[in-house]
Amino acid sequence: MEILFVHPNFPGQFRHFAAALAREPGIRVSGIGDEKWMKDTIPLTDIPVIAYPSPTTASHDTHVYARSFESAVRRGQQVVQTLLTHKRQGLEPDLIIAHPGWGDAFYLKDIFPGTPVIGLFEYYYRTRGADVGFDPEFPMNFDDIFRIHSLNATQLLALESCDAGYCPTAWQHSCFPAHHQMRLNIIHDGIDTNTVAPDTKATITLPDGSIHQTGEEILTFVSRGLEPYRGFHVFMRALPRILKARPHCQVIIVGSDQVSYGKQPAPGQTYRQRYLDEIADQVDQTRIHFSGRLPYHDYLKVLQVSRLHTYMTYPFILSWSMLEAMSAGCLVLASATPPVQEVIMDGENGLLTPFGEPSTLASRAISILADPEQYQHIRHAARQTIVTRYDFNTVSYPAFRQFLKQFEW
Repeated sequence: MEILFVHPNFPGQFRHFAAALAREPGIRVSGIGDEKWMKDTIPLTDIPVIAYPSPTTASHDTHVYARSFESAVRRGQQVVQTLLTHKRQGLEPDLIIAHPGWGDAFYLKDIFPGTPVIGLFEYYYRTRGADVGFDPEFPMNFDDIFRIHSLNATQLLALESCDAGYCPTAWQHSCFPAHHQMRLNIIHDGIDTNTVAPDTKATITLPDGSIHQTGEEILTFVSRGLEPYRGFHVFMRALPRILKARPHCQVIIVGSDQVSYGKQPAPGQTYRQRYLDEIADQVDQTRIHFSGRLPYHDYLKVLQVSRLHTYMTYPFILSWSMLEAMSAGCLVLASATPPVQEVIMDGENGLLTPFGEPSTLASRAISILADPEQYQHIRHAARQTIVTRYDFNTVSYPAFRQFLKQFEW
């Protein structure tokens, strides 16, 4: 059986699934992705990858509501034009598994009409009741709402272009229209709990040369991009109170200045600098360590040395980092928002705090940092939650394989 994975940043979310399938006898796995997007990714060994030229983005002459859709159409067209060349050379996958969020899956059924296409569906935008308009600091006007509503054109065509699909979490699944939910399974990508595990002897050397180890009073925050969607502004505004009350606390912040979601800051600005400037005269900045993005091994060390890990998010896609923090045995203080509450029960396997209240976040963090021993049972429960519900080998992959059985012959 030949399986083709389609993701502009292959392997992306398919890293574990693709590698596991490739290890099975009788299954050949290949991938296709954007040559520029894949430039900095770590490839999977023994899995051939087709690189397609990066498509041009939508013109500024295109209506602002339609630019995302036009870019998706261009990408979908580039994918099939590239695959047609390989089809003429004999490529005929028995199954295609795609992330269709950028348009990659739009036309796959047209060139492989007999091949089932499965889509990974991460998010369906809502103009009310989820991320849009959630944060009063970033109010939405009607023009924003119309533009956001139009983003779902890509998702709707992607849904029609796939035979079946799956969502990583129940909350993300619930965001899709009811008549589409019936076609979508709930299967998380899974956590490698053997690799992502506690280490009482962990040590991390940060880019600034500072060395930290388990047992120190370390407050951590991780986000791919340091931006409001992941509560970076709330976290930063809590730091003055925390650092004043806890004079030995060190703060490690992992993430880049990239903005993945929501509104961009003003030209030439970053959210990191904006919120650091806001608190600059209230904190000792030598105790705040911005690491940028780290190699995966070093990122795990940050989680392992953490005394308290903070995860904040709008009602949006749940980050792997929160689940990995729990798997690493972190004590997680997280926002009481729906995607988080699907996993964390306050006081049992983690701690919850209102999203938009820096003072409440600070008060809880101060109390926790002062007496970490009383929360050991929560750390253990956090890891057990991930092992029981999200472990790749025992939960996610078996569920995924069972899902695929309906498409094998």
